Amino acid sequence: MGELKGITINTNPAAEAHIYAEDDAAIYQSIVGSDGVMMIGQQCESQVISNNKVRVKDGVIVVGGHFARIPYGDYIDCEIVNGQSGRNRNDIIIAKFITTGTGGIDTYTLEVKQGASTTGSATDPTLTQNNLYESGKIREMPLYRVVIKGLSITKVEKMFESVPTIPMLNTYLLQLQAHHDKKTLTPTDLGVRAGVWKAVASNSYKIGKTVHLNIEIYTTATIVANNVYDNVFSIPPQYRPLNDTVVNVVASDGTYKNPVACTSLAKENGNLFVCIPKATNNYLFIDAEWECA
Repeated sequence: MGELKGITINTNPAAEAHIYAEDDAAIYQSIVGSDGVMMIGQQCESQVISNNKVRVKDGVIVVGGHFARIPYGDYIDCEIVNGQSGRNRNDIIIAKFITTGTGGIDTYTLEVKQGASTTGSATDPTLTQNNLYESGKIREMPLYRVVIKGLSITKVEKMFESVPTIPMLNTYLLQLQAHHDKKTLTPTDLGVRAGVWKAVASNSYKIGKTVHLNIEIYTTATIVANNVYDNVFSIPPQYRPLNDTVVNVVASDGTYKNPVACTSLAKENGNLFVCIPKATNNYLFIDAEWECA
């Protein structure tokens, strides 16, 4: 039976060193969760230099919680063995971590693992992927598949996972929350004047405290040119703008021709009015966004 191993603790200066790379790696693995390339610098971007050379640019790599980096502005050129006419091959550029065991000697390299040459469809070489946390000794993380057809490199395919930063994750979570909070609003929800105006298409919604009105409506009633039509919408209190808000409105005739811009305002009291310039334009295309209480 073992005992709890303190890591972020102070020990007697005369005591033997007891913190190993695998201790830090276990912590990092618990945070990062997987092998990958961190989203900093050029993120180990690849560049084909020739049919015998693929360049990997700067970035930070993590394999089983163990970190390595190609310093900023630097790169590593990976040598690719010549292809053969009429044959195909897949090589894999890997980040390779090897350890002799707990507290032992570790090596961390960027290498090319050569695949088998074939006249048919090429397959990837087998990678060794021991679980380092569980005392595995070798772990190879694929970075790129180099596709070789005949004498030429035809493709370099990314194989690693990009690990986002914490600010990126926060942004993703906010976007996910916003999508989760999105409420679709029907014309009735927004108080379109029933019996006079009818909806043709609507993509209106509310996210948080923001209302987005996007709708096409029409009327069969007689339009009077340059008349101000009050209460095209009588917006309910929960969706009304905090301040009077200019609304973008275009009017057209029944064939979607002769479009004209209209004067329109969504008011704090919920009244959305429109002034229609032409008597023939009984279709309204409305787009607006405002903050509500």
